[in-house]
Amino acid sequence: MKMTKLTVLAATLGFLSLSHNAMAAETQTVSFTQISSEAAFKLAHEAVSQCEADGYKVSATVVGLSGNVIAQLRSDGAGIHTLDSSRKKAFTVTSMKQPSGNLMKLIAEKPIMQPLQNMDDNLLFLAGGVPVQLNNAMIGAIGVGGAPGGHLDVACAEKAIKKFF
Repeated sequence: MKMTKLTVLAATLGFLSLSHNAMAAETQTVSFTQISSEAAFKLAHEAVSQCEADGYKVSATVVGLSGNVIAQLRSDGAGIHTLDSSRKKAFTVTSMKQPSGNLMKLIAEKPIMQPLQNMDDNLLFLAGGVPVQLNNAMIGAIGVGGAPGGHLDVACAEKAIKKFF
């Protein structure tokens, strides 16, 4: 009788230990889908092409979910600053999980929120950064800079996204 209770106790402790290890392994991993480098390069090229067709010299940057650059392209003749502005717009989208233009409007409407734009040197609260989504999940972001107005940067980005996603 004692041996049976001991066996059951040992088996229960072993099961609990395995369950704990399985739960620990689950909590130590996260999986997500991110835009591929091939898709990122195509998207950046298409956004630049869309703007060039409208006569705008721009740069486009595509970042992954961590905000790191995957692809970046600058039109011939685009301003030097457009590389950095497109990157910061895309980074802002992945950091704040919404289009960069939404944040521009937020701080204009609620001045108390203005300190948000100073949280990180990589944030840029100007229109032109747009989430890239697949199956309603963000897989990256694109930022476009250089057109004469953020709404035009957004239009180029959105046309490019519609072509591929």
